[in-house]
Amino acid sequence: MGKVAVGAAVVCAATVCAAAVLIARHRMRSSGRWARAMAILREFEEKCGTPLSKLRQVADAMTVEMHAGLASEGGSKLKMIISYVDNLPTGDEKGLFYALDLGGTNFRVLRVQLGGKDKRVVKQEFEEVSIPPHLMVGNSDALFDYIAAALAKFVATEGEGLHVSPVRQRELGFTFSFPVRQSSIASGTLIKWTKGFSIEDAVGQDVVGELTKAMERIGLDMRVSALVNDTIGTLAGGRYYNQDVVAAVILGTGTNAAYVERAQSIPKWHGLLPRSGDMVINMEWGNFRSSHLPLTEYDQVLDAESLNPGEQIFEKIISGMYLGDIVRRVLCRMAEEADFFGDTVPPKLKIPFILRTPDMSAMHHDTSPDLRVVGSKLKDILDIPNTSLKTRKVVIELCDIVATRGARLSAAGILGILKKLGRDTMKEGDKQNSVIALDGGLFEHYTEFRTCLESTLKELLGAEVSDNIVIEHSNDGSGVGAALLAASHSQYLEEDS
Repeated sequence: MGKVAVGAAVVCAATVCAAAVLIARHRMRSSGRWARAMAILREFEEKCGTPLSKLRQVADAMTVEMHAGLASEGGSKLKMIISYVDNLPTGDEKGLFYALDLGGTNFRVLRVQLGGKDKRVVKQEFEEVSIPPHLMVGNSDALFDYIAAALAKFVATEGEGLHVSPVRQRELGFTFSFPVRQSSIASGTLIKWTKGFSIEDAVGQDVVGELTKAMERIGLDMRVSALVNDTIGTLAGGRYYNQDVVAAVILGTGTNAAYVERAQSIPKWHGLLPRSGDMVINMEWGNFRSSHLPLTEYDQVLDAESLNPGEQIFEKIISGMYLGDIVRRVLCRMAEEADFFGDTVPPKLKIPFILRTPDMSAMHHDTSPDLRVVGSKLKDILDIPNTSLKTRKVVIELCDIVATRGARLSAAGILGILKKLGRDTMKEGDKQNSVIALDGGLFEHYTEFRTCLESTLKELLGAEVSDNIVIEHSNDGSGVGAALLAASHSQYLEEDS
């Protein structure tokens, strides 16, 4: 063999060796990156752990805080607000009732024709109205005049058989989903605005009084019989169809719970005991916190960067507003420290709340062989194209960790309520069912979340007790539920009984 041929062979061999070394290094580096990404995921999974023993501690802490909140104002992180709702619907209610649901940039007006035990809801109609942005930051009269005018217009469209007796006032249930300090079933002063509203002269005013004055200004003869929030409306809607309903939980963008308490078990209640002996308590359970909650560094940073640091800790780990963003934060860490999506961190991954919980749910439920939904969500929302199947599987696992923690903690919260009511154990000869009415987009649309919540509650209660505990979907508490509460607190109840 000539010298040239030998030289060429040596060069060729050296090139092959160098290439092999580079490939080996690349593989080692990429396997090192992958190992780091997996270490971040496993550490997060461990900190999110919710073994039954921890869930029981959370449930016990919830019960303790409930007692403290009922004992005195400010005695607990749980506000345990007295709602003044002492008559929940029975199913016997008859007549035409209205509801106004104001909780964001739109409001709804509804009317419901009730036909008593046999016919229940005979007919319901509603209209949605958007609030012009200038009225959200204007003055109180302007906002309530606009709402009253929409109500009057809606009343004018009452059709065949949908009329109130000429000698009676129309009655309205008012769902007002902003913080109020309630002083009776039909009055409450606005503590502060949220959700983009800022109308200074309304703060400290009775919102029912403001609406009533606006209706009087245009000659609309209608009485507000009940001021409620959507959670209490959900409880009313559930009770209307099933008298075994004892509590309601909303799991949507935010979260809350309400339940029926014996009035004599409320030390901070100083009024006369209601005739029914019952009082609905609005727990405001999103503000629950306990050292037993499995919080991670991602939750702590999310809380610190939020509009309300230190508040609504329970809500921030179980509700739809936040679950998607927790997933984003973990993915961002994996991208920064382990090049999970390549050599650069995708810029959109750094934008808070860009990954919404409905998108997280869609990825979590992806069963296609190549996890096509996960791939398209990463590409469309976060500008991360061409992800491998291995990467997509990790994203689903991360969604599962976050959703599972939220669902299991929600179940622990429900167990806390059942403990407070003494319904978490079987009593001799007691076959009474306890029904929890649930509503909210997270519960309704995130199947994996809902299934996990239900199975965890069964696990916590045990087979025998869980046979008597039922979770039921109760729809549209803020609408129909408010109309039902107007009916159960009607000024004409005595005449009709």
